[in-house]
Amino acid sequence: QVQLVESGGGLVQPGGSLRLSCAASGSIFSSTTMGWYRQAPGKQRELVAHITSGGTTVYADSVKGRFTISRDNAKNTVYLQMNSLRPEGTALYYCDLVPPFRLPHWGQGTQVTVSS
Repeated sequence: QVQLVESGGGLVQPGGSLRLSCAASGSIFSSTTMGWYRQAPGKQRELVAHITSGGTTVYADSVKGRFTISRDNAKNTVYLQMNSLRPEGTALYYCDLVPPFRLPHWGQGTQVTVSS
């Protein structure tokens, strides 16, 4: 069984930066595309960014130019560097495979709060 554990969230002021990490307790195959998701209060969960095994990245329009997703397959870890954070970035952030290959359940996520 693969378990994904998110970390790195916290409270940050608008314009600040934060780096999230997603570590797999099992294994993440090199052929797997990984994504970062977030869910803000009162909103649906959305895919923020994803990265293929080859390093190709895709970002939601709302975070383009500010967020960077990366991965280290040897460490079974995916990262999300978040710069120029905005209050609307406040959400619970999760990592997972992308559809249709998502794992059966969401992890605990890591909370990001952007506030002055």
